[in-house]
Amino acid sequence: MSTHTPVADRIEIADLFTRFACLLDEKRWEDAGTVFTDDVVGHSPRSGEIHGLDELVGFMRRAEVDGEHTQHLTTDLLVDVNGDRAAASANSLVYFYRDGQAPHLTSGLRLACTAVRTQAGWRIRETRTTVAWMQEK
Repeated sequence: MSTHTPVADRIEIADLFTRFACLLDEKRWEDAGTVFTDDVVGHSPRSGEIHGLDELVGFMRRAEVDGEHTQHLTTDLLVDVNGDRAAASANSLVYFYRDGQAPHLTSGLRLACTAVRTQAGWRIRETRTTVAWMQEK
């Protein structure tokens, strides 16, 4: 008997978005395998198209700005589970700041992902980030 339920699947997929945000904010690149599949494909304005976990982690490391931190807030999550695949989307507000200072840059993003059920749980196989707006202060 399967222990998978639609509610449990949705909660686990929502957790992927939270773990993704924490990974970025805390720069815990070694935890990327808890969020993405090894064959992940990423699309974003900054990176272009990226193939594979190692390439994605390499891009995230290279994108770090010395002394700059981020705070990602994810909202309006929609999840459509179809067996062992799911389409999920969300809005993300990202604040870029330096220690003790107000944000100097804020952006609004739209995230669209395909998640798949793996033996280790749900993972993101494809992610697409679209910038809706940016505001510099």
